[in-house]
Amino acid sequence: MADPATSPPLSRASVQAARALIAPYVHHTPTLTNRTLSLLASTARTREEMLERGGGQWTKVDNPASPKLRLWFKCENLQRVGAFKARGAFHALGRLLGEEGFERGRGWLRILVVSNHAQALSLAAATHNVPAYIVMPEISTPSKVAATKGYGAKVIFSGSTSVEREAAAAKVIEETGARLVPPYDHPDIVLGQGTLGLELQEDAAQMMAEQDQEGGRCSFAAPVTKTGDAAAGSKKRKVGLDAILAPCGGGGMLSGVALSCEGTGIRVFGCEPWYQGADDAKRGYESGRRVESVSTLTVADGLRTPLGRVPWHVLYERKLAGGFYSVSEREICDALRLVLERFKMVVEPSAAVPLAVALYNEDFRGMVEREAGPEGWDVGIVFSGGNVSLEALGKLFADAEEGK
Repeated sequence: MADPATSPPLSRASVQAARALIAPYVHHTPTLTNRTLSLLASTARTREEMLERGGGQWTKVDNPASPKLRLWFKCENLQRVGAFKARGAFHALGRLLGEEGFERGRGWLRILVVSNHAQALSLAAATHNVPAYIVMPEISTPSKVAATKGYGAKVIFSGSTSVEREAAAAKVIEETGARLVPPYDHPDIVLGQGTLGLELQEDAAQMMAEQDQEGGRCSFAAPVTKTGDAAAGSKKRKVGLDAILAPCGGGGMLSGVALSCEGTGIRVFGCEPWYQGADDAKRGYESGRRVESVSTLTVADGLRTPLGRVPWHVLYERKLAGGFYSVSEREICDALRLVLERFKMVVEPSAAVPLAVALYNEDFRGMVEREAGPEGWDVGIVFSGGNVSLEALGKLFADAEEGK
């Protein structure tokens, strides 16, 4: 990996530069709206609904919140390799290829990846004709292994523990001289992932402006009181997002999105499951001490990773995150079902976590109701990926119905 000391500064301008570097290789994914989901998010829940979804922590809420939320969905499930990770992969490899020495000796550069972002780096390596070695646990799903090999990467199997994976990676480095590319805890990865935040901000603002010209941006959401009209000299409503909700595992994408919003007034919030302590970022943020290990089997398997050092610096030390919110397993499954049934779109469980926060987390919903008032908020929701099999979805919903 490129030396972090040579990376661009962690800033919005650097995210913009990263976008220019990776533009030829990644999709500008769509930003979409959904009237039904915005209406549901703008409706107060009953105590019975809270209990049914496993949100028992909210049963003492006297007056469930009914914030006005207009949701804007960034569909990274339609990104190459089915997830946002392609952005960080192409940026990290592009920066590495640009290092002094690698320009002249590009043919001998080799990269090593430990499975977390195997497909994304395999694609980036294949695109730049760079040999890639991928260390994957022997228990990896066959479809993921097949996809990784399909991009031409050499897969090395290891045990499932981090110690076993690190030992396998060390052996590959010793034998090949490959450069290790981390999945999230590096400035180049963070900056690449943050490019989705720029697109979301710009696309949502353009769509709002177009809706206002057509007679009201709220055509897909709950009614919102306008502040007057131009003829009366009143100010028009602000065009742009008020906040973005994004999933948080290792934090590379969330911290990149936070950087993309720096200085814009857009607030960024991290979203996690709370099952078996999966809300490590939330606990660390509130205690002031980063949680360094997590052991959880949450259905949001992409969020089982502890927050990395570089993301912690951006999100906590620089205070670029407005806070963190967590949800139950049932709430994640219910949000996922709504995306499938009402949006007609396939996303993975991790991607449904921000929507679950908007729909079910009373702390977040109450905060919006207090701070936004009757005008409400325009909230970006990051659908981080769609890498889930039909078999896995079927089992997930069956288990949810059985209360597992």
